Amino acid sequence: MQKKTENSIMLHRDGATLDVTFHGDVQNYEANALCTQAQKMMADGIKKVRFATDELGQWDSSLLVVIFQLVGVAQQAGVAYDLSALPENLQDLTSLAYAVDRKPTHGGGRKFAFLERIGKSTLEILQKTSGVMDFMGAIGTSVWRFITFRSIMRRVDFCAALEDCGPHAIGIVALISFLVGLILAFVGAIQLQTFGAQIYVASLVTIGMCRIMGAIMVGIIMAGRTGSSYAATIGTMQVNEELDALQTMGLSKIDFLVLPRMLSLLIAMPILTMLSDFMGMVGGAFVGVFMMDLPYQEYWRYAFDAFNLKNFLVGVFHGLCFGVIISICGCYSGLNCGRNADSVGVATTQSVVRSIVWMIVATGIITVICMELGI
Repeated sequence: MQKKTENSIMLHRDGATLDVTFHGDVQNYEANALCTQAQKMMADGIKKVRFATDELGQWDSSLLVVIFQLVGVAQQAGVAYDLSALPENLQDLTSLAYAVDRKPTHGGGRKFAFLERIGKSTLEILQKTSGVMDFMGAIGTSVWRFITFRSIMRRVDFCAALEDCGPHAIGIVALISFLVGLILAFVGAIQLQTFGAQIYVASLVTIGMCRIMGAIMVGIIMAGRTGSSYAATIGTMQVNEELDALQTMGLSKIDFLVLPRMLSLLIAMPILTMLSDFMGMVGGAFVGVFMMDLPYQEYWRYAFDAFNLKNFLVGVFHGLCFGVIISICGCYSGLNCGRNADSVGVATTQSVVRSIVWMIVATGIITVICMELGI
């Protein structure tokens, strides 16, 4: 039976101040009529709203709903409000409810002067850098817990992530790599035919795919396919407050969400890179044998002669690094997503852009290191 609480909340006007008094029990309270009355009173010269809870008895979540709606009415009317008389837990809950950003992340805001923009951008960069370093430290700690068998990562999550970024990605990786090898053979053949050296198309495709092109193509595919999926999935969990639930239960978000995805990509990326290398060579053979009338025995002989274990291992190492980059960028974008649907789209876009940019940076760094080492 619903408890009668019609007179447990009273509105009283004291000059330009509206006093909201709670007395007795406030349970299962319907606040629509009260908010309508408060809105009419605020439109009639009210400058401030005060809350009094000295005589408050038992209460449930409906009291928080009442306070939330009255504060919302005050904000819409441009009326100041004072929450200091409320119990500390009610103050915290009300502040938390209005701290959540439910508006789109773009647009609005005042324009800053030039120096202010520089300072604001600098502070944002420092803040983001600090956040990234904290995130990397948390990943390192999580990996150590995994090595020492203290991680809370579930095997079923790891297997599901591995299936998604492994077997389910074979088709698209094979198709794109075949086409890239075909295009690479076409481009090389145009110049090599000038010198009557079209047979070296096999060497060109083999070296190019095994050294770098196979890993880059797999990285771009997985950044758009899997990295964006990570960002969208975790970002949606942020919007639905599932990440808050994990934190409330004392579960590590890194162990539970990031670690299985990162380990699955670490395993899948080198294997997909090897598949990409082979399919690129097949694509080159398709051009050489069927369009340039090269004997297929000669094509594969030149391809195998050009195959170098160092080039192959460099390509696989690229794939391994790209797997780490894609998983970190995807999960970081999802964990730092906003609280609305628009933010999920922004996080997904940021994940793909960051992954591709950092993969190119990593490629440059690895290339310089390999040149210095003579690899």
